[in-house]
Parts: sequence; C-alpha cells; structure tokens
Amino acid sequence: MEKRLSRSAMIFSLGFVFMLVCAVGAFFYGVKIGTSKTETKYEMKELKSAAVENNTPYQQQDLVSFYHTVFLPYREFLTEWYDAMNDFAQGQSSNASSRLKDLADLAHSQKSEASSFDMQKSPLLGDAQSNFIRSLEQFEQAAKAAAAVVKSTDASKVQSTIEQEQSFLTAVQQSLAAQQSYYSAMLKWGATVEPNIPSEYKMPKVIEIKKWSSLPLIVKNKLIADQLAARKQLTIFYPQDLTSRIDDFIASGQPSKMNLKSISAIADLLIETEAVRSGDFITNRTKLYKQELLPQLPFFS
Repeated sequence: MEKRLSRSAMIFSLGFVFMLVCAVGAFFYGVKIGTSKTETKYEMKELKSAAVENNTPYQQQDLVSFYHTVFLPYREFLTEWYDAMNDFAQGQSSNASSRLKDLADLAHSQKSEASSFDMQKSPLLGDAQSNFIRSLEQFEQAAKAAAAVVKSTDASKVQSTIEQEQSFLTAVQQSLAAQQSYYSAMLKWGATVEPNIPSEYKMPKVIEIKKWSSLPLIVKNKLIADQLAARKQLTIFYPQDLTSRIDDFIASGQPSKMNLKSISAIADLLIETEAVRSGDFITNRTKLYKQELLPQLPFFS
C-alpha cells in the first residue's frame, strides 16, 4: 500500500515538474515572440515614416517642377497680357483686334503647356495647377470677346471694356486662388525643413506691424498672397515683391510718422501709389533677408 502511494506521489511530482517546465518554456517563448513582433512593428513603423518622408508631396523638387511646367507658362502669358493692356491704355496699339487674337492663341498654347505635367500628387500644387489652367481658359475667352468688339471701340477703352467682362473677372479670381495655393505649398515645404515654421498660417483680420516683423519670410509671402486674393487684385509683381517693400517701409520708420499700424494699411498705400515693382524682392533680399529660408526658385534669386 505504501509503495503504491510512493509511486503515485512520484508520478504526480514528475508530472508537476514537467508541467512547470512547459509553463516556463511557454512563458519565455511568448516573451520572445512578443518582443519579435514589437521589434517588427517598430521597424515597419520606421520604414513607413521614412517612406512618407521620402514621398512628402511638398519637396523642393516638386515646387521647382511646378514653377517650370505650370507657373512659368502662366507668367509668360501674364507678362504679354500686361504689356498689351498698357499699350491699349496709352492708345499705342494700331491693331488691337489682331493683338487680342494673338493673346487668345497664346493663352491657349500656354494652357496646353501648363497641363502637360501632372502635379496632382501634391494637393495644393494640384489645386494651383487646375486654377492656373482655368485662368488661362478664361483669359482666352476674354481676349476673344474683346477682339470681336474692338473694331467699334477706341483702343484706349479696350482695357476698361475687358475688365468688365465676366470671363476676365473669373480669370483674375482663379489666378489669385492658384497663387495662394502655390505659396501655401511653399509654406508646407518650409515646415518640413525648419521646426519654427508652421505648416499652415491663416490670414488674421488685422496684422499688426510687431507681429508681422516676427514672422518668417515664407509665412509673410503666403499672407501677402492671401491679401492680394482678398483684394481681388491681379498684379504683375510677385507677393514677395510687396513683402519686401512692406519690410523696407517698416525699416525706414515711415509707418509711425504716417500713423499706419497694420500691414493692410501699408499694403494699400504701396499698391495705390504704384510703389511696388516686379524685382523689388531681389533688390532687397541681401539687405533684408540674409538668413531667411526659401525654396530655390528662380523668382527668389
């Protein structure tokens, strides 16, 4: 009877030890599997982050590609448009109808060129591309409509006639919206390069001089693009040209002398007095913006 009990106790003991060994083994195996899964998950997360970083939709190369394939064709048309409107305003065009037809043809060809490269992987650049293309379409319609009636209109009145056309007003609106998107994309890019640059900055109702002066240049340019869009004001100068004239004006101490307290008031004064020219930014860059971050685009250098 005692031997039988001893054998049972031995079997029970061996079984218990075996179960204990299995449990301990299972525990360490589970730890190993868990650690492996965690490491794999972390590695996948790192790879995913690297992929996102390498494929960010606002790399400098995207901004440069947009400049050459979309923005430059539009600007080439806009320069010709402004030259023609200035000639009309001064009564210097002897064949306004022919020139307007040429502008319509140029708008059409530049629209085709601006459509040749797909920028839709970058949402803001995609929006800018679509709006520049629509703007050129509307400019084409405005030029054709003006060419049809210009024979019965004095050349000096052609500009005012065009500016009343709905197609022209739509072209301006879409052009300014495209410009906003492009400068917003530059801001997005800047935020990936420098941590003190926000990826978004909404235009406040009032921008005081002190606040303005503390902002990075790339934010200022975006705000000026917003200001021009709010004014529905199409200009031959770039947003950065107005930015530099504002900063130069502030540096001169003129705002306090003239009791100007907001950036909008300064911008109004500079625009209304035609004190801003295309190229002002390049003239002022060395003096005002030695350390400021900007993408390497031709109109910044």
